[in-house]
Amino acid sequence: MKILIVDDNRDFSATIADVVRGEGFNAEVRNSPEQALAFLEDHHRDVGLMLLDIEFGSESSMTGIDVLGRSIREYPSIPVIMISGKGTIETAVKATKLGALNFIDKSSLTNERLIGVLHSAMERVKTDSSNDELRRVMEAQGIIGKSAAMMDVADKVMRYGRTDLNVLITGETGTGKKLVAHALHNVSRRTKHPFITVDIPNIPRDLFQSELFGHMKGAFSGAMETRKGLFHQANKGSLFMDEIGDMPLDLQANLLLPMEQKAVRRVGSVETDDVDIRFISATDRDLIASMAEGRFREQLYHRLRECEVYIPALRERMEDIPVIVEHYIAKHNKEMGDRKTVSAAAIEYLQQYPWPGNVRELSSVLRVALQTMSSDELEVADVHRNLHRSASQSSTRIVVAQPAYPVQSTVADQPAKSSGDIDLDEDRSLKDDLAMVDKMKIEKTLERTKGNVSKAAAILDVSRETLHNKIRKYEIDVAAFRTK
Repeated sequence: MKILIVDDNRDFSATIADVVRGEGFNAEVRNSPEQALAFLEDHHRDVGLMLLDIEFGSESSMTGIDVLGRSIREYPSIPVIMISGKGTIETAVKATKLGALNFIDKSSLTNERLIGVLHSAMERVKTDSSNDELRRVMEAQGIIGKSAAMMDVADKVMRYGRTDLNVLITGETGTGKKLVAHALHNVSRRTKHPFITVDIPNIPRDLFQSELFGHMKGAFSGAMETRKGLFHQANKGSLFMDEIGDMPLDLQANLLLPMEQKAVRRVGSVETDDVDIRFISATDRDLIASMAEGRFREQLYHRLRECEVYIPALRERMEDIPVIVEHYIAKHNKEMGDRKTVSAAAIEYLQQYPWPGNVRELSSVLRVALQTMSSDELEVADVHRNLHRSASQSSTRIVVAQPAYPVQSTVADQPAKSSGDIDLDEDRSLKDDLAMVDKMKIEKTLERTKGNVSKAAAILDVSRETLHNKIRKYEIDVAAFRTK
């Protein structure tokens, strides 16, 4: 495994290379960004770490930040340590946001410190290598990420998947709970048997027992023949109960017998059928709170949650955005025969947005942007335009705040301003502006529904639990809207 040193100061590069070799590593030196990228193109699989200078002479049109951006996009498995003699806090922050592992000031760099940094980085490489198998398994299921949080998810999928324990998957809407459920099934001994999904909110109450347990001919009006239910169909496989937190309280007791005794009784029958089912369920609701409020049975909760996989929101793992974007661009290029790429500025812009709709929202924005962009490189303007249009579809039109860097757009991209527009403060952060927009949208919807939170949640396409959390976060007085 090689350590690539990229610096235009040949004496400094040679000194660093000597230290690297003295610690038992192989060193490769390149003195310009162009040479470094050419080397990576042919030998990236052999590079375990890159030491990269920030500033290069006038002979090169590229900076170390440019090389970092390309490396993160094209060779995300290679950790990068930035080295600079003119380092600033702003540059260090930008490098870290783009994915640099560390940032070192040349003026404070000693042999001892360099050795310490090298060994720390190589330990990180070993850890990352041990996660490669987990990442490959997860990526095969469409679950993308390399953060510690997602490696924890992957580890739990592998450990729990190989058991017959019932698994409860929790997390916000759009985080990929259904993908994790499929992964749990696919790594289990049941992988060659059915994976059956029960979409809890979409089963009519009067057909609930018939759909799940099946029925006998003549059991009720319209039962023209004996029919197997979803429990029968999932025999020897996995039954995935999506949105389990939405199940009405009076229907929840129906699940206890199948889970405890592995037996089901069809509607209209006096006999039971044995079934061998592994139960996987998912919810974006707080079931602990639901139990406290008397809306969810504690007995059922403990049977569903023999073990739990929590999927973090995308805003809690922003370091995964570059690899998620890379995945969707590769998928787009394969499907459309394109050769699209993404700029470093666009990645940074994507990492500034809180993604309330999580990975589902990010994939939707990328899908539209990649198919409508006018060039082969995804830029800030392409992302900004799609986020802007999404916000503009609300009942109150919003002029989204300018990002920290210029966005090139055409007159056609900018809707005419009206008295209903809201001009956001350019001095506030994007996160604060988006939070303000979020609050205003919720208040506008509550005004429309006269304070009915359930109706507002349906209009906003979020769960009641999510909306209640936002109401508490923004300290919105729901009662005030009920008097209007």
